[in-house]
Amino acid sequence: MSRPNSPVSPPKKPKKVVIGMSGGVDSSVAAWMLKEQGYEVIGLFMKNWEDDDSEEYCSARQDWLDVVSVADMIGIDVEAVNFAAEYRERVFAEFLREYAAGRTPNPDVLCNAEIKFKAFLDHAMSLGADAIATGHYSRVRHEAGKVQLLKAVDASKDQSYFLHRLTQQQLANVLFPLGDIPKTEVRTIAEKIGLHNARKKDSTGICFIGERPFREFLNRYLPRTPGPIKTPDGKIVGEHIGLAFFTLGQRKGIGLGGSQDGNGDAWYVARKDMANNTLYVAQGHEHPWLLANRLEAIDASWIAGSAPSAGNYSAKTRYRQADSACVLNTSDVPLNFSLSFLEAQWAVTPGQSAVLYDGDICLGGGIISA
Repeated sequence: MSRPNSPVSPPKKPKKVVIGMSGGVDSSVAAWMLKEQGYEVIGLFMKNWEDDDSEEYCSARQDWLDVVSVADMIGIDVEAVNFAAEYRERVFAEFLREYAAGRTPNPDVLCNAEIKFKAFLDHAMSLGADAIATGHYSRVRHEAGKVQLLKAVDASKDQSYFLHRLTQQQLANVLFPLGDIPKTEVRTIAEKIGLHNARKKDSTGICFIGERPFREFLNRYLPRTPGPIKTPDGKIVGEHIGLAFFTLGQRKGIGLGGSQDGNGDAWYVARKDMANNTLYVAQGHEHPWLLANRLEAIDASWIAGSAPSAGNYSAKTRYRQADSACVLNTSDVPLNFSLSFLEAQWAVTPGQSAVLYDGDICLGGGIISA
C-alpha cells in the first residue's frame, strides 16, 4: 500500500504512430491492432491522383468515407493529405517514360519508395510521429544495428516484392501489423469488431488506373505508332497500334484471330524491336523466345545499404511468382547485376523488378534491363 504523500509515476505515454489508411480492410484492421496494443494512432488518407477523380473508375471519395467511418468506429483521429503533385512528378512521369521506351514499369514499387515511405513518412514525422505503419503484408526485424525486411507469414499475400527499394532509414521506424497473421484472420477480426468494410473487395491494379481498361488509360498519354506484327521467322501476321501498349508474355488484346500455322496454340508477345517498331509474337506458352535462364538488372537498391556477396539466392521476376533458385553475379558497374537461374524463367520483362531473397529475407533488387 502506498503512503498518502508518496509520488505516483505518471502513466507512460504510448508512442504515436501514423498509419496510412486506404479504406480497405487491411489498413483498417492494422489501425485497430495498433490501438489495441496501446499506441496513440492517427490515420492518414493519401490522395495520390486527382486528374479524373470524378469518373466512374475512381473510388477515392468512397475510400475516404470508408476511412472516416472506420476511424470513428475504432476511436482514432484521421486526416487526408494530398500527394498528387508529388505522385505525378516522382511516379507517374517515370511510368510514362518507361512505357514510351518500350519497357513495362511497376509503379507500385516506385510509389512505395517515393510516396508511401518518403512523402508520407516526412509528413508523419511533421505530426510528431514516433513511427509509421501500413497494411502491407511484410515484416521488419532489427538485428545487429540493421533493419531487415522479411516476407509475411502469409506467403500468398506477401508484399515484400513491392517494398524492396526501401532503405535502412525508411524501414527504421516502420510497423507492419499484418505481417504475422494470415489474410483470412484479418477479415475475421474485421467482422468480429464490426467493421463495415470487412468484406470489401481488395483493390487491384495500379492506383491511378483503378478498374478502367489499361489500354484506354494509356492511350490518353502516349501516341499510337502503328507497325508490323511478325512471327519469329519474319512473317508479317498483323499490325500493332504502338509498342508501348504491349508487354512481354501478353496473350490477350494482340489482335490476332485464329491460328496462323494450324496448331491452334495461343499467341504471345515475345519481343519488341523498338528500332524498327516491330512487335514479335510466338505461338505456345513455352516458346523458346519466352524463356530465359539469365537476366541483367540496373539501378539496384539494396536494403542493407550495400550489395550482397555473389552467390546462391532465390529471386522473383514478377510479383505473383514462386521464388526461383538463382546465382547472383555482381558487376563492375555500380548498381548493375545479373542473375543466372537454374530453371528457365518465363517472359522476363524489361522494366519489371528482379527481387532477391535469402530465405525469408528480402535483400533488395533492381530493374530488369535485358
